[in-house]
Parts: sequence; C-alpha cells; structure tokens
Amino acid sequence: MAEFIPEKHEDHDARRKDLLGKVQYQEGTVASRMIVNRKTGSITLFSFDENEGLSEHTAPYDAVVTILDGECEVWVAGKTWQMKAGETIIFPANAPHALSAITRFKMMLIMIRE
Repeated sequence: MAEFIPEKHEDHDARRKDLLGKVQYQEGTVASRMIVNRKTGSITLFSFDENEGLSEHTAPYDAVVTILDGECEVWVAGKTWQMKAGETIIFPANAPHALSAITRFKMMLIMIRE
C-alpha cells in the first residue's frame, strides 16, 4: 500500500483543522472558504445565515456535503431532506440540487472530479 504524503500549502498541512472556525457566519449572506483545491477535487467550507441558501443547480461531478453546524433543508432530484450537524448527503453528478438554511448552518462540500 502506498504511503500518503500530504502536499504542503500555507493553509493545508498535516495538522488537525478546526473546520468550524475556518469560515464565520456573516449576517444576511453565504460565506465560503476553499481549504483544498486539486485537479482531482476540492474541499470548501460554507456558512449560511438563517433563511439563506443556494438555488437549484447542477454540477458535472459527484459532491459530498456534510453538515457541520445547524440545520438545513436539501433538495436533490425532487426529493427533500432536513439535515442537521453530523449528517452527510451525496449529490450525484448532474442531479439538480439546492439547499436552504432552517437555522444558521455550516457545511463542508467535497467535490470529486473525474
């Protein structure tokens, strides 16, 4: 089995990360912070103020969303889920999806590119 050696980056090294503290809530808006960006994928943290969201859209890649704090409602291909901290959902490539804050919430988005 090959050994994993992380690439060095000024904000990406082998130390543990406080993901909740990497992106702050901002009144009346959505904030984001990319923490990993590679050809094969990315990891972005988002914070959503109450009643904020992302309108329906598609992405050409699978996406994994983990709720880190708060609660939201998620729509994927016509199905709806209420999600809370600690829960994860996978958005299949090209599936229409959207989300909306029930309370302020933070999430981690992992995009897996082919």
